[in-house]
Amino acid sequence: MGTFIQWKNFEALLPYANMFKEGLITTVLLALFTVLIGFVLGLLLSVMRMSNIRPFLWLAHAFPGVFGFLERDKSGLLRDSGFLYHLGRFNPLSFLATAYVEVIRSTPVLVQVMVIYFGVFSQLFSLPSFKIFGFIAFNRFFPGVVALAMNSGAYLCEIIRSGIQSIDGGQTEAARSLGLSQGQNMRFIILPQAIKNILPAIGNEFVTMVKETAIIQYLGISDLMYNNGIVVTATYNPLPCYYISAIIYLALNIILGRGMNIFERRLKKSER
Repeated sequence: MGTFIQWKNFEALLPYANMFKEGLITTVLLALFTVLIGFVLGLLLSVMRMSNIRPFLWLAHAFPGVFGFLERDKSGLLRDSGFLYHLGRFNPLSFLATAYVEVIRSTPVLVQVMVIYFGVFSQLFSLPSFKIFGFIAFNRFFPGVVALAMNSGAYLCEIIRSGIQSIDGGQTEAARSLGLSQGQNMRFIILPQAIKNILPAIGNEFVTMVKETAIIQYLGISDLMYNNGIVVTATYNPLPCYYISAIIYLALNIILGRGMNIFERRLKKSER
């Protein structure tokens, strides 16, 4: 306990204040771009999962019973059980989105970061090596953002999809009766209500993503935890370094949480 409260342990870290400042800036930028890209990706994936596009359905109607046979169900009606019938029911967009979500949610985020950086960007792309603000290496920062956004998008997909499906289907029918297209219905009626319902869950995912940016230190990006490790190595004074980093993460998430609460209250006021 005495090690924690002694000011001299923290005073020894004052020469390294700039390291913590640079780490804070990098972490904020990582979280900001990850949240923005992840939300757009999650919205796209949720629309894909709920799509009703079946490009091979015409084959099932044109050639019933092909590669199979027609059988009667319990009600006595003829039912097609052929290959083309099942192919016609296949929805490629929903299949791809579902497979993506399952793979991302079933593998560790650290593995995803390593695969994206070493397996994709290091092998297939040659990114410029300039530095943002003089200390953030773009060729490491960009793959890190992509990896975290891909991870966040999978979770946001399920959150957004559950919010959209919670809206009463009668509102869609009412929108059609007013002459609104499917896109207009989604934009002006469904999404505004869905966002209000899922805002706490989205805020929780954003907070989680701020903390998960610490994984990017393994790519050599000068985020808060990477620079924290440099200071620990230089000072042999680990506990105060980790306390400072924890306080910074706590402050970031408190600010983010308060911002989400203010946004939620404003949305509720707009309903009145």
